[in-house]
Amino acid sequence: MVKTDVSGLSQLGHAVEAPSNPEDAVMEKVPFSQAGTDFVVRFTAPEFTSLCPMTGQPDFAHIVIDYIPGEWLVESKSLKLFLASFRNHGAFHEDCSIYIAKRIVELLDPKWLRIGAYWYPRGGIPIDVFWQTGTPPDGVWLPDQGVKPYRGRG
Repeated sequence: MVKTDVSGLSQLGHAVEAPSNPEDAVMEKVPFSQAGTDFVVRFTAPEFTSLCPMTGQPDFAHIVIDYIPGEWLVESKSLKLFLASFRNHGAFHEDCSIYIAKRIVELLDPKWLRIGAYWYPRGGIPIDVFWQTGTPPDGVWLPDQGVKPYRGRG
């Protein structure tokens, strides 16, 4: 087993405040020693929060990010801090969801990535956002994201 090079990381193992907005958040990556092996990495953020850009009211989502690494892995503490930076940031559901996915793609250049953002309803309408970079490679086990569609009292 190859020891992972963590020399370039600035947040892991240190006290770090959550950034005040996503643009200032620093996501970090580490080399992937198993490059060439296709498998899915899943991150789940069941209590994601952002703000409505019009009203300033909180919006909540359950976000599932699946990716197949290329040469890099996202460092999870930096990802958590990046996601936390939306807490006081105003943006519509769709913008938050796609921005998250594109920032990860820009950082990692993964073989494949998808995001499922399951937003809780405001005004009675859930807004779910789904995006992926293309077709996943053949032969990769890709489990369902496991988030049931929102059902009110019906």
